[in-house]
Amino acid sequence: MEQVSNDSGWRGSPGGWLDAAYEMLLESGVDSVKILPLAKKLHLSRTSFYWFFKDREALLAGLVGRWRDKNTGGLIGQSEAYAETVAEAMLNVFDCWLDTSLFDSQFEFAIRSWALQSAEILAEVQDADQARIAALGRMFLRFGYDEISADVRARTIYLVQIGYISMQSREDVAVRMKRIPKYVEIYTGQAPEQRELDRFFARHGHGPA
Repeated sequence: MEQVSNDSGWRGSPGGWLDAAYEMLLESGVDSVKILPLAKKLHLSRTSFYWFFKDREALLAGLVGRWRDKNTGGLIGQSEAYAETVAEAMLNVFDCWLDTSLFDSQFEFAIRSWALQSAEILAEVQDADQARIAALGRMFLRFGYDEISADVRARTIYLVQIGYISMQSREDVAVRMKRIPKYVEIYTGQAPEQRELDRFFARHGHGPA
C-alpha cells in the first residue's frame, strides 16, 4: 500500500527529492531515478512529488542543473580565484579535485555515464567541457601566456582530470599530494613556491609533501 504524507501535510522538499535522486543516480544510474522508488526511499507518498516537480523529466533537469552549478560553477570559480602567481592559481584549481564541495567527481562520472545514452545530456556535457576549458585558458591568459599555450595547457589539465574520473582511478591522497608540486610545474612551467604549497596543504589538512 502506498505510503501517505502525515496529517501535518509533510511532503518533503524539492531539495530532499533531489538529494534522493542524486543518491540513486550515483548508486545505480539514471534508469533507477524514478518517482515511486524515490517516494519509498523518502517515506513519502508518490503524489507528494508533484507538489515540487511537474514530472520525472523536471526532476532530472533539476539534477543536471545541480551538477552544472556545482561542478562547472566550482571549476570556473576556482580558475578565477585570486592568485599572485600562476602556480598559486593552479593550486586553486587543484582544490576542486580534493574538495567535493567544489567539484563532485562521482556526480561527474554519473552524468557522463548518462550522456552515453542521451543526446541531450551529451550536449550538456559538451557545453560544460567547453566552458571549463575556456575558463582554464583565461586563467593562463591572465598570467601572460600566449593564446595557443593557454589553450593547450588548459586542455591538458582538464583532459587529464576527466581521464582520472572516467577511469575511476583511485589514488591515495598522500600519493596525490606528493605529486601535486610536479603537476603544477608541468602544467604551468613554473614550480610552486613552498609558501604556496604550505597554504594548499594546510587547507586540505595535510602536511608538506
